[in-house]
Amino acid sequence: MSPQRILILALLLLPFVLPVHRAAAQERADRSITVEDLRRAAVRLEAVVPGDAVTAEILGQSRTGNGVVIGEDGLVLTIGYLILEAATVDVVDHSGRRLPAEILAYDFNTGFGLVRALVPLDARPLALGDATGLAVGDKALVLGHDSAGGMAPATVTGRREFAGSWEYLLDAAIYTRPPFPQFGGAGLVDSTGRLVGIGALAVRRAGPDAEDPGAGNVFVPIDLLPPILDNLAAAARGTGARHPWLGMNTVEFGPGLLVQRVAPDGPAARAGIAPGNVVLALEGEPFDGQASFYRRLWSLGGPGLEVELQVLDGRKVRDLRLQAADRYDFLKLDPSL
Repeated sequence: MSPQRILILALLLLPFVLPVHRAAAQERADRSITVEDLRRAAVRLEAVVPGDAVTAEILGQSRTGNGVVIGEDGLVLTIGYLILEAATVDVVDHSGRRLPAEILAYDFNTGFGLVRALVPLDARPLALGDATGLAVGDKALVLGHDSAGGMAPATVTGRREFAGSWEYLLDAAIYTRPPFPQFGGAGLVDSTGRLVGIGALAVRRAGPDAEDPGAGNVFVPIDLLPPILDNLAAAARGTGARHPWLGMNTVEFGPGLLVQRVAPDGPAARAGIAPGNVVLALEGEPFDGQASFYRRLWSLGGPGLEVELQVLDGRKVRDLRLQAADRYDFLKLDPSL
């Protein structure tokens, strides 16, 4: 990046170059976060996934996205689906150096992924911020690698739950506009230069409520990381509650959930559930939307739980028994995990 461009960015993004104090590094406490610091902290991740991986068909065998340097030892935080079931992953730094990295962990509950560069990174780690205070209208900065669009201003447009079709739920996801095209693993930085979120998705409705039109992005709040960070890398997978997994992708459809896909040999497939079926009730009771379904299912127990689903199959309503599984057991994880 030329000195002229750095100067222009510094002027445009002045709110993001305020002083940031780092308790863990007292010798840097008087330094301020600069545009160049932000640029160096954003890396590109390139993962290669075997063809027989469970997620290869859906997410592809070659995955590219962003990551953010958060540790002096080359620790990089990203969105987990970029590295899920990957055999290898490389980190490309701000200067274009391609460096080998090791996959440390993936956490299903939050969606975070961790890798560590095996060669020292010339980057100042970003401090973790606090996303709980983010409110609609707050200004932020989306931070991606230069090849993914670099840095771009954003506005927080919503703080609400997000329910994913793949049995995933965030209670207070961060919604932003305008959309950042290369959102996967991008950092969301607040006005103090601290990391407050990791890019997960592009959505068509990114406003304060689900009915507000206008495209944008969903970020995973960084507040979900500190409680699990110390144990995440050591455990190589999520250390929180193991949720029962049914192995089906669904979308809200009238009073139920329309099944779009079932995992081969997963609990739903074994019970005879197929794409096009509609789930109407859980344990004999209807539910109010996808998030309600997940919360009720997860409240019943963990992997191994037996549950009854009422399913509409064509014109026939069937009551089916499923034995929930641990989704980690269905993945072809790298041996290092």
